[in-house]
Amino acid sequence: MRLKHLLLCIALLISIASLSAYGETIYAIRVEGNKSTSAELATSAIGIRVGDPLDPEQVASAIKTLYKMGVYKDIQVHSEVYRTGVNLIIQVVENPVLANIEFLGMKAVKKDRVDELISLRVGSFWSEHQKHSLEQKLSKEYKSKGFNNVRVTIFENVDETNRVRVKVEVEEGKRVAIKSIIFEGNEQIESEVLQKRMKTKVASLLRSGRFEQEKFETDLVNLATYYKQRGYVDVRIGPWELIPLNEKDLQLRIVVHEGEKYLMGGLTVEGNQNFDTATILSQFTQKVGEPFDEAKFEKQLGKVYSMYFDEGYIYTHIQHEKTRGDKELQVTLKINEGSRAKVRQIHIAGNRRTKEKVIRRQLDIAPGDYYRQSQVIRSQQNIYNLGFFEPDIGLDYLPINQNGDIDLYIDVTDKHSGVANGGVGYNSQDKFVGQLSVSQNNLFGNNWAGNLSWEFGGSVQNFELGFTNPNLYDTDILFGANLYYTQKDWSSFYYKISTRGASLRLGQYLPWIDRTRIVGSYSLYSKKYRITNMEKIMADSLANATLLELDSLSWRYTSSINATITRDSRDNIFFPTKGSQVTVFSELAGGILGGDFDYFKQIMQVSWFAEAWEKITLRNKWRFGYVMPYGRNKDAPPDEKFYLGGTGVDGIRGYPDRSIGPAGGGTRAIIFSAEVGYPIAGDQIIFLAFLDAGDSFNKMRDFNFLKFKKGTGAGVRIRSPFGLIGFDYAYNLDKGGWEPHLQFGTTF
Repeated sequence: MRLKHLLLCIALLISIASLSAYGETIYAIRVEGNKSTSAELATSAIGIRVGDPLDPEQVASAIKTLYKMGVYKDIQVHSEVYRTGVNLIIQVVENPVLANIEFLGMKAVKKDRVDELISLRVGSFWSEHQKHSLEQKLSKEYKSKGFNNVRVTIFENVDETNRVRVKVEVEEGKRVAIKSIIFEGNEQIESEVLQKRMKTKVASLLRSGRFEQEKFETDLVNLATYYKQRGYVDVRIGPWELIPLNEKDLQLRIVVHEGEKYLMGGLTVEGNQNFDTATILSQFTQKVGEPFDEAKFEKQLGKVYSMYFDEGYIYTHIQHEKTRGDKELQVTLKINEGSRAKVRQIHIAGNRRTKEKVIRRQLDIAPGDYYRQSQVIRSQQNIYNLGFFEPDIGLDYLPINQNGDIDLYIDVTDKHSGVANGGVGYNSQDKFVGQLSVSQNNLFGNNWAGNLSWEFGGSVQNFELGFTNPNLYDTDILFGANLYYTQKDWSSFYYKISTRGASLRLGQYLPWIDRTRIVGSYSLYSKKYRITNMEKIMADSLANATLLELDSLSWRYTSSINATITRDSRDNIFFPTKGSQVTVFSELAGGILGGDFDYFKQIMQVSWFAEAWEKITLRNKWRFGYVMPYGRNKDAPPDEKFYLGGTGVDGIRGYPDRSIGPAGGGTRAIIFSAEVGYPIAGDQIIFLAFLDAGDSFNKMRDFNFLKFKKGTGAGVRIRSPFGLIGFDYAYNLDKGGWEPHLQFGTTF
C-alpha cells in the first residue's frame, strides 16, 4: 500500500509539472485511452469544466478523485496550447474487468461467507487495491478460525480485451491453538492474574484457544488499564510474538515493562474561575497515599468537563500535568475555560410527517439560552419519547461568531406512528376474541392521538372512539374525549356487565414541579349487571349481596370526576434505564354529581428504574389501591373493585387473570413487582426476569405481607408496528406450576 501511495504521488507530480499554462482558459477536455468506459464518466467526475481557468491544484484533486473510482490503473493529465488558452488532455489506462473468479482449496470458509466478506462481482473493475483487500480479508477470516498458517495466493490472467480471470488458491494449513501464554517482566503482578484479564485463552476442553487479532488488541489495552489502575502509570505491554511449538500449537509471549508504582501525592487546580477549587476537587475521590488509579482519574476528570459543558463552557480544555516524585504523583489541572456559548438558533431537519412546532415543544433549551449539555440530552430524550422518530436522533452544533456562540442542529428520522390492524387472539379469560382497530398517534403531524376500535368475542364486545390533543390551541393544555360501549362476561365471577358512556379530559403541566402533569376528567356512563349463574352466586350470597341487588335493576348511571397527577422522569419510555414514574389517581362518583353509585377510589403507583451493570436495568413497582362507598351505598360496584392476577395493571404473573382476592372482589390491593431487564436489540426487544407479589382484601386487618401471593419467571418484550407485545412464563411460588401470559402494552 505504501508503494501504491508513492506511485500515485509521483504520477501527480508529473501531471502537475506538465501543466505550464497556469491560469489559462480551458477550451476543451479530452479523454484518451478509455476503451470500456465513456469519456463522460471521467469528465463528469473531475469537477473541472470548459471555460474554467487552469488550476494545478484542481487537477491534482481531479486525479485523486478518478483514482478513488477504482476504474483506472494509471492517469496522466497534459495540456496543449489552443488559441488563447489550452485544451486539457486526460490519458487513462483502465483496470481490467473481472470476467471470472475461482476459489480453490477452501474448506473451513464457505462460499457464502466469502460473498459476505467481499463485494467483488463479475463485471466489476479489478484493481491492485481489490486484490490486496481480498487477500487481507481472507487471511483475517482464516486466522479468526485458528488457521494462523494460512497462505492466500492470487493469480491473474488478463486477455487482449482487458478482461481478467482471477484464481484464488488457499493453503489452509492445520488449525492451530494457543498452548501456553507466557509473560516476561511482570514482577509485581502474577501471570495467572494477568491471564484472567484477557479474553484470549489457552486451549482447553471448553475453549478453542484461537488467536484473534482484534480480541488480542483489546486484551493489550485491558492489561495496560489493569496496571494503571494500580499505580503503574508508565506501564508498557509489548512487544509480543506467537511462537510455533509444532504444527498445531502456539505459545503467546508477552513482554511487560511495569515501571514504577506511584501513589497519589496531591491534586492542585489552576486557571479556574467559573467553579471554585473545592467544587472541582470534590469530583475526585482518590486519597493521598493510595495507588494512583489512572482510569478512575480520567473518569472523574470527565465529570469536571461535564460540569463546564453544563454551564455552556463547551470550549474548556483541561491539561493535567503529572509530576513524578519519590514514588508519588503530584497532579496539576491547568484549566482554560474558554468563552461561554449561547445558543443562537436551533435548526430541525428530517421531520417529514411531524410539524416542527411539535418537536420544538419538547426542547428543554431555547435560542438565547446558554448551552447546557444536560438540557440538550433531555431534549433529545423528550423528542424520542414522542414515539414518532427512530432512536438515532442526531445532535450537533456549529460555532457562528468570535464569542463562541453556536447554532444547534437536531436531525430526526420519521417512522410510522399509525396502525390499522385486525385479527383473532386468545386470552385465558375470554378465550378466542377478534378485533379491528385504527389508531394514529400523530394525526396531521400535530401530535394528536385518535383511535377507533372494535373488539368482539364470545364473552366480550367493546367499541371505543377516542381523541387526545395534548396541546390545545398550541398551549400546554391537554384535551381528550372518549365514547365507548362495552359488554363483558366475567364468567369466573358468574356475571356479565354492559357499559355505555363518554368522558372528557383536560390536563395541564404544573410549572412548579418538573415533568409533572395533572389531568382532570368527567365521565358519565350507564351500566347493567346480569348474573349468569345464580346457583354459584347464592352459594356466597353475603359476598355477592351487592351483585344480587344490581341484577334486579335495569341500567344504572354513574357520574364521576377524577384527577390524575403524574410525574415522569424516565429517560426512555420504551425501555427506561433511569428515572421514575409516580402516578396518583383519585375518583369521586355520585354525591352532588348525581348518578346511582356513590364511591371514592384512589390508586397510587410508584415505579423507578436504575442501571445496575453493563446494560442490565433494575425496575421496581409498588401499586396501592382502595375503593370505598359512601352516602346511599353500602358497597362499591363489583367492577370497580380489585381482582389481581395475570397481566395488566393489577397483574401478578404465575396466577390466572383476576384469580386473587376475596369473592366478589377486594376493596384494597397492594402489588409489588421487580424486574431485571436486558436489551437484546436496543429498546426493540427486551429480555426480562421478574418477581411479582401482592394481595387483595376488604379490611386492613386482613393485610399480611407474609401471605402475599407470589410468582416469578422470565419473559420478552417486542416493540412491533402494532404496539408492545409481551410473553411471560411464570412459576407460582405458592401452589407450584407454570402459567403462560400474553399481553399487549406496558404494565410497569
